[in-house]
Amino acid sequence: MPARFAEYPASRVATPSRDDRLLIEPSFVEGRFDSHAVDCPFVFSQDGRQGMTYVGWDALGYQTALTWNDGEGNWSPGEVVFPRDPNSELRRYNSALTSIARDNDLWSPGELRRFDGWYYGTFHAYPNAGYEAGAGSIGFVRSRDLRHWEQTGDLLRPEGGAVWERGGLYKSWLLEHDGLFYTFYNAKNRDQWPWTEQTGLAVSSDLTNWRRHADNPVLAAGGPGDFDERFASDPCVLRDGEFWVMFYFGLAADGHAREGYATSRDLVHWEKSGEILLDVGPAGSIDSLHTHKPAVISWGGRLEHYYCAVARQEPMEVSGYSLTEMRGITRAVGARPAPVQA
Repeated sequence: MPARFAEYPASRVATPSRDDRLLIEPSFVEGRFDSHAVDCPFVFSQDGRQGMTYVGWDALGYQTALTWNDGEGNWSPGEVVFPRDPNSELRRYNSALTSIARDNDLWSPGELRRFDGWYYGTFHAYPNAGYEAGAGSIGFVRSRDLRHWEQTGDLLRPEGGAVWERGGLYKSWLLEHDGLFYTFYNAKNRDQWPWTEQTGLAVSSDLTNWRRHADNPVLAAGGPGDFDERFASDPCVLRDGEFWVMFYFGLAADGHAREGYATSRDLVHWEKSGEILLDVGPAGSIDSLHTHKPAVISWGGRLEHYYCAVARQEPMEVSGYSLTEMRGITRAVGARPAPVQA
């Protein structure tokens, strides 16, 4: 490990104990928003309750649900709060809410923040029906109650970006720091496989007008043999003292996705640790194919790392679609270590 990472050890963000079961899984019920897969957890708290948004896929596209933890580790049935909109060119098939501005502290329960009485979030959508079909765009929404959302501000579209993101934009993370709003997002360079995914940054002073950062991508894909050789994707950005920590997943040449992290002191210049925080599980486990799409929070004195777990399964027919993967949401946990020395 490079010497510079001796000041931020991987033990601070280690979550070695896995639940080894899906906390939220597809319903496999025709006509439900989550009939084929669930994905993209975002975990937070509101007035002392732990909540989560996640997306469901029904072979037509994504929609977003809200669920609450009962305090015993059980999550309520997902309530669709950000549905697709047949009257919207952008959200006709997809409405994937992926983050809401929250307390930035890694060791906090992630209390949601209001700005002028509104919760603000980010979403992405794809223009065509199917699984992430077409070049996706990122939009911004606001809500008073987490159940009714309205679009606001600019859109980040692939055609407005540089070559590295022309293939489409994916999952994003919204935060506020020192009066400036930051949206981290991953994007791909082309719409046909094989492509490369990397992470960029857009900033705004008013949550309306957004500009991409000149240093994009701020987190590039790795080199040959690295766990993030193909993708450096799906940022989750939180603050630990003087350090910012970006949890992200990498896709390696072996076709597996794994979780890692990078650190920064200014939210722009990032250094990868090279550590794999969560590797894929053994054969037969719920995450034997992919361990990816992080959502990190502290709860009850423990660090909780929620993620999307993917495993191969025997083909299953749902609404005329053959599913060969089980895609659901699970968790790994750790404990709070001693304070880091900056």
